[in-house]
Amino acid sequence: MSQIGGIEVEIVRKAIKNLHIGCYPPEGRVRVAAPLGVSGDAIRIAVLTKMQWIMRKQSQFRKQERQTERRFISGETHFLFGRSLRLEVREWDKKVHQISRQGSDRLIMKIPCNTTTEQMRRWMDIWLKASLRTYAAPRISFWADRLERRPEKWGIRMMKTKWGSCNPDKRIIWLNSELAKKPERMIDYVVLHEIAHLVSPRHDTRFTEILDREMPRWREIRKELNSLPIPAWAR
Repeated sequence: MSQIGGIEVEIVRKAIKNLHIGCYPPEGRVRVAAPLGVSGDAIRIAVLTKMQWIMRKQSQFRKQERQTERRFISGETHFLFGRSLRLEVREWDKKVHQISRQGSDRLIMKIPCNTTTEQMRRWMDIWLKASLRTYAAPRISFWADRLERRPEKWGIRMMKTKWGSCNPDKRIIWLNSELAKKPERMIDYVVLHEIAHLVSPRHDTRFTEILDREMPRWREIRKELNSLPIPAWAR
């Protein structure tokens, strides 16, 4: 970490052509990806030049709504693909748990007696990841065929600063597990975004042209996604 203009900045040097400055939720962490040959002074000047933008982004993150901590009690609201579901917790005499949707607005969680909140949270996370995988699998295939680029591997994991990631060299794509709670159009945008990086690793003109052609409203969808409440664990 380095101090530049009174803020902590993470500097990562890579074999890239252009310097990139990012400001990430939930607290506005600043990260610079810099080409190997760029000097420390050049990085400092670049950050100072973007300081007003950085301060504005950090202020937006501080004001952004946070999700409330879930207690896993009956009547609580949970989300699946952007739809609100009312949770109903039922104890039963079996040693296994079961989570299922009932109708369009109910989520039933059957649990053994003496189950802890942490166990319910872990089971729900597993169930949400499985639901996201079921939805995302055909979308991965669709966009892979459409762009004629297929990942060697893709998966789902918790990520604090990105909705998705792509390693173009290894052809590996990861989706943020929080996407299970977001509307399908947003999941579709993230999938397209990451597969487009198999065509162009950078956010360059070629990359943007793909998104403009395949999903003309992608900027609007991205803005909407980034404005949604930040997860409780990201406080």
